[in-house]
Amino acid sequence: MTFDFTIQREKLDQAIGLLQEQDVDLWLTFVRETNMNNDPMLDLILGLNMTWLSAFLLTQSGERIAIVGRYDAQSVTQMGGYDSVIGYDQDIFPVLQEQLTRMNPAQIALNYSENDVAADGLPHGLWRLLNQQLPNFADRFVSAEHLVSSLRGRKSLTEVKRVQQAIHTTETILDNITTYITPQKTALDIYEFSRQEMATRGLVSSWTPCPQVHIGSAVQVGHTVAEAGYTVQVGNLVHMDIGVVENEYVSDIQRVWYIKKPDEAGIPEPLQTHFDLMRKAILAAADALRPGSIGWEVDAAARQVFMDHNIPEYQHAVGHHIGRTVHDGATVLGPRWARYGQTVYGVVEAGNIFTLELGMMLDGFGYIGLEEDVLVTNDGLVWLSTPQTDIWVIE
Repeated sequence: MTFDFTIQREKLDQAIGLLQEQDVDLWLTFVRETNMNNDPMLDLILGLNMTWLSAFLLTQSGERIAIVGRYDAQSVTQMGGYDSVIGYDQDIFPVLQEQLTRMNPAQIALNYSENDVAADGLPHGLWRLLNQQLPNFADRFVSAEHLVSSLRGRKSLTEVKRVQQAIHTTETILDNITTYITPQKTALDIYEFSRQEMATRGLVSSWTPCPQVHIGSAVQVGHTVAEAGYTVQVGNLVHMDIGVVENEYVSDIQRVWYIKKPDEAGIPEPLQTHFDLMRKAILAAADALRPGSIGWEVDAAARQVFMDHNIPEYQHAVGHHIGRTVHDGATVLGPRWARYGQTVYGVVEAGNIFTLELGMMLDGFGYIGLEEDVLVTNDGLVWLSTPQTDIWVIE
């Protein structure tokens, strides 16, 4: 097996730049037994599992120091991202105390957050330990939330390429699913076919359970498990939410098919009208999605289209980050509801990859749901997925 730390080295370079940009003296990621309880950021700045207590220090001046157990030191050195790798045997804290005293940072950013799960990787027990063992630095601890948000959100060139590949693979699988869907197939049939398409390529799904398959208007829509009791029938919609993990990065796409009746000349008018309105709302969000936009403002642009046409509000955000995970932390493109905390007040940045997703249930047909993946650039955005502009028809 060959280890590739290209992304980790890119993100370490990026982290130093963000420390300078945000005027933070030092960022400390503190972990132990990461196979059991991994900090979400460690995959981005290390790409290895640690056993003993380990500290990763990045400074505004450009220092990159890893303090790790003796038996982890060689692999961290081979990873190539840290200028200084210090191994210890009995106690990490004298070494950590020595380094912090030497650098004398005014702030030490730690991975805790009330809003962003990706920035909340420091367990409470380790937080207590740091305060107990480093009492002369405890009043300098601050949240690394804003640093983590930008580091995770601003995708490097390699990260963008990997997301693009996962999207391309998912679209190929969707093409094959289109030929598989026929009347009398069940939601479970379609689910199992999709999973086999992933397995054939040596891939796994972006989340569990995935994909979600919804048939007709009697189905419960959401993060549901596919069931054999829902059968493809003419005159109904089939909806799918699907994504794959490829080379450690994910896709997240929703598509919808209509099972045409033999005597129909085209898509029934109510279905076409509501599909077009949903497309209009997604395009409104896309038009609002620019560097400097605030998360809730993007959601409001889409939500207004629903309100203008007296369509019940969707009960979710219009978009979220994707990257190493399907909900990749940082800014949420959602309404100002308590459940989203402060994430909807986050600022959109160039390099962010978001989903734009909307759906509505149409009685008599089923769930119309679309989800696209887009990259924010300095000039606007790039559609990474090929947008579904028409309902896919199964004859």
